[in-house]
Amino acid sequence: MMLLLVWILNAVALLVVAYILPGITVASFGSALIAALVLGLLNTVIKPLLILLTLPLTIVTLGLFLLVLNALVFWFAGSILKGFQVDGFWWAVIGAIVYSLVSTALAGLLAS
Repeated sequence: MMLLLVWILNAVALLVVAYILPGITVASFGSALIAALVLGLLNTVIKPLLILLTLPLTIVTLGLFLLVLNALVFWFAGSILKGFQVDGFWWAVIGAIVYSLVSTALAGLLAS
């Protein structure tokens, strides 16, 4: 039940990001649900492999390269989904940051 609620909150966070940032579009709530699911799967499966492969670069940049990895995963999700679009790399960087902030805030509301 909790996983379902977190999934819905992440979809709402995507809708908030699309509302705030003009370079990111989400067609509907259904598209946001699918995008949140795909982002969750990519962050669970692909992102740890990318972190492992880029560990030296992440260490040299004191962890700042993780922002680039977050943006690349966010941008990739926008490129493979039809109802979720990210208009470029810098929109992906900003979108990934705002998405993580909003989803963390929503999860914090859920926890309290």
